[in-house]
Amino acid sequence: MSWMILLASAVLEAVWATALGLSDGFSRPLPTLVFTVTATLSMVGLGLAVKRIPLGTAYAVWVGIGAALTVGWAMATGVEPASPLKLLFTAGIVGCAAGLKLLPPTADSEQPATHAVRPASPAETPHV
Repeated sequence: MSWMILLASAVLEAVWATALGLSDGFSRPLPTLVFTVTATLSMVGLGLAVKRIPLGTAYAVWVGIGAALTVGWAMATGVEPASPLKLLFTAGIVGCAAGLKLLPPTADSEQPATHAVRPASPAETPHV
């Protein structure tokens, strides 16, 4: 479920990035509202996802997918020119993000974040 939340948050990142560009420096109300709502939801989703996915991995996937969707949308709508190299490098971003998901879980990943305190050993206990 954490990965689905992270993916949805990455999609929202692309929406808020696109709305940011359309807001004309926050002077256009509708794109500014879309930016505000989707940026907030995207951050909340990222925050929920990092409860179970390591922060570095979650952030890299969030940024990578969001960036690839943003540039893909810009090319599809004609805001940015498309080129074979741009498509190749964008596919590389997506491939790297997918690769992070495909890595085998470690002892710390996909587990609730806990901060257990290890009791001091007798050798570490100060003698008074």
